[in-house]
Amino acid sequence: MLPLITRTELLSGMEAGTVVVVDTMPVAYFAKEHLPEARNIPGFPYEQAAEFTDRLAPVVLPDKTAAIVVYCANTPCRNSEFVGRRLLELGYTNVRKYREGIEDWVANGLPTGSSS
Repeated sequence: MLPLITRTELLSGMEAGTVVVVDTMPVAYFAKEHLPEARNIPGFPYEQAAEFTDRLAPVVLPDKTAAIVVYCANTPCRNSEFVGRRLLELGYTNVRKYREGIEDWVANGLPTGSSS
């Protein structure tokens, strides 16, 4: 399991500009709503998570030493675990997971962005 980050820690890191946030939801979900400044590497369908990560990570995450936070919909969602583990396998050194995901973020009244 990936190391975890709390909502409070994530918000502080985002405000300070010290974390890169990666939404692991499918493209259509990402386009509809995501955390501010998040980048997208889909982790679903699960069997394609590694392929998506291999193809997109070099483009959206060029710095393998950056503090990266992956998230998906909620605690049961597995997308972020698949993408996060693959990032570690690819040599990224500082990957954590916001386990509660965008549902928790929105439920706490925090802002989101969209691509549509």
